[in-house]
Amino acid sequence: MSENEIAKIIVDLCVKIHKALGPGLLESVYEAALAYELKKLGIKFASQVDIPIVYDEITMDIGFRADVIVDNQVIVELKSIEKVNPIHKKQLLTYLRLSKKKLGLLVNFNVELIKNGITRIANGL
Repeated sequence: MSENEIAKIIVDLCVKIHKALGPGLLESVYEAALAYELKKLGIKFASQVDIPIVYDEITMDIGFRADVIVDNQVIVELKSIEKVNPIHKKQLLTYLRLSKKKLGLLVNFNVELIKNGITRIANGL
C-alpha cells in the first residue's frame, strides 16, 4: 500500500472512532481504539515506537517516541487538546524528517468535527 492509501484508511478509522467515542478523552484511549481497528483490518502497525536520532556521527537512543507508525510508512501523532498549535505540526515534520518517513497525520480528537482535527504533513511526498 502507498502512504496515501494508508492515510485514507487511518482517516476513515479516526472518523469512526470519533463518532463512537466523541471528544475529550485521553490520547491513550484513542490510541488503543486505533490500534484495535488496525488490528481488525490486519494492517501492520506499532505503537509508542522509540526512534533513535543520528546526530553528526553518533546515534542517540533518546530521540523521540512516535504514537503510532502504520505499515512502517505513516506516522500518526495523536492529540486530545484544546487547540493544535503550529509547533505541533513542526514537531511532526521533524519526526518525519528524522525517521526518513514521507507522510504523517496529526490527529486531534478534542474537536467537535473530526475533519477539523486532522492535519496531513508531508516530507517530500
